[in-house]
Amino acid sequence: MRSVLTRYEAGIDLLASRERYLWLLAVLGYGIGDLGTTLVGLSTGRGAEAGPVAAELVAGFGLLGLFVLKLATFGTFYLSWRLVSPPIRVAVPLAVAIVGLLVTGWNVLVLL
Repeated sequence: MRSVLTRYEAGIDLLASRERYLWLLAVLGYGIGDLGTTLVGLSTGRGAEAGPVAAELVAGFGLLGLFVLKLATFGTFYLSWRLVSPPIRVAVPLAVAIVGLLVTGWNVLVLL
């Protein structure tokens, strides 16, 4: 029977081998999905930006502020990913993808 550590390492290696797909999910969920559903909510009046920093940027600069914040956030994620050693750095796109898909799902529910 394999030890817990061996199973953990195997799981990390499996995720690391699919890192490119995790980044794709991160871009689709957090980048496109969250941004798109937020834009629909703001433009139709059926939603509002819940994040305090993003809400201030939208109030001050409109949708451009939200777009710039999203780009800066992705830049920070990428820099973090570059600074962490493999294979543990797979946690960065994994976390962004999970959060992005959850937030996009929540936004869709708000818009319904």
